[in-house]
Amino acid sequence: MTPGVRPLIAGNWKMHGTLAEGRALAAGVRAGAAGAAELLVCPAFPHLVAVGEALAGSAVGLGAQDCHANAKGAHTGDVAAAMLKDLGCRYVILGHSERRAHHGEDDIAVQAKAAAALAAGLTPIVCVGESEAQRLAGEAEAVVRGQLAGSLPAGFAAAGGVVAYEPVWAIGTGRTPTEADIAAIHKAIREVVGPGVRLLYGGSVKPSNAKAILALPNVDGALVGGASLVAADFLAIAAAAG
Repeated sequence: MTPGVRPLIAGNWKMHGTLAEGRALAAGVRAGAAGAAELLVCPAFPHLVAVGEALAGSAVGLGAQDCHANAKGAHTGDVAAAMLKDLGCRYVILGHSERRAHHGEDDIAVQAKAAAALAAGLTPIVCVGESEAQRLAGEAEAVVRGQLAGSLPAGFAAAGGVVAYEPVWAIGTGRTPTEADIAAIHKAIREVVGPGVRLLYGGSVKPSNAKAILALPNVDGALVGGASLVAADFLAIAAAAG
């Protein structure tokens, strides 16, 4: 953890749950929210209003999982950053490896979306991370540095933007890099983005490994996938942040 930085524990609910389940999960997170960490949940688009209502008046923030680069227009199926802001979102996840892989998003697209988020008053959480083949080839740090150079718009650090390091091969697999590997990549990211950007780790974060990961230098929180779908697990990870 970076001294003096408030940790951020963000839950990426991905494409899971019914409306009733989303409300119940939000209520569970709200009821147990405590401690020093900032908590954030990012449900799927159709559940944003209901989850926002369930969290209203609490310290738990609402975020989205993507936005379009344009402020408005003929973009069927897409959502503008200003629309998310209007619903009460504070953050938006951008450039997740699943978006990069399944929707063909490259660094240029991610940078444009991040710029749109900043313009709308949202805080972008920009994701970076290497594949297993790239790590085995010794290219992990170079890949991440390249993604940062291509994905972060002007003004990102000054506006409080967040970077999440998520090694692609660790997402949803139960596997995590060694603590030394996480620390090395976060150190490299810090060298690129400077001291004012919060750096999250994501990729099979769970209550059993959260304390050790969150204690590493330059790890300022976590982007949590599967474990964020169980309120008790998500809250345990938040408690591990101190």
